[in-house]
Amino acid sequence: MPPGRADGRGLGLLLVLTGAAGLLASWVITLDEFKLLKDPAFVPGCSLNPVVSCGSVMKSAQASVFGFPNPMLGLVAYAVVVCVGTGLLAGARYPGWYWLTFWAGCLFGVGFVSWLQFESLYRVNALCLWCCLAWAATIVLFWYATSLVVRHGHLPAPDPVGAFLADFTWLVALLHLGVVGVLVLTRWWDFWTG
Repeated sequence: MPPGRADGRGLGLLLVLTGAAGLLASWVITLDEFKLLKDPAFVPGCSLNPVVSCGSVMKSAQASVFGFPNPMLGLVAYAVVVCVGTGLLAGARYPGWYWLTFWAGCLFGVGFVSWLQFESLYRVNALCLWCCLAWAATIVLFWYATSLVVRHGHLPAPDPVGAFLADFTWLVALLHLGVVGVLVLTRWWDFWTG
């Protein structure tokens, strides 16, 4: 069963907002990547200290996993999210296979940003604020996409899971963001409190 009009409009707004946040982050990082290519001494504006150091993240091998800068992937992926959300706001209804495909993309996205979080915290040893915005947008997007495919029967799950997600998707997303926040806080506890 496709989402109803009210469900579609709420989800549409959420997709537009999360997609726009990810798109903004990807755009700013891409522009800074171009500046860094022209001038290796360029320091991005979000490089504030040894921990919040976008330049360190951009210069790492993890910043170009597929042979091109990661934010270029974000420019495409988040633009798709905005388009799907805009379609929902306009009253579009997508079939179940479409939502499963969309969810699979979100699953890849949350898996990829989870790996990037680990790499950023424990290998690169620096944070990029714009990356953090993209991480947050992807996490929220993933949980709401999961909620939709479970509640509408596109992804098999026990009825209590669907019922829980119908009311508490926001809580699951918030808990996921909270875990990432705690990892960031504890990773550099001495820096934050020193």
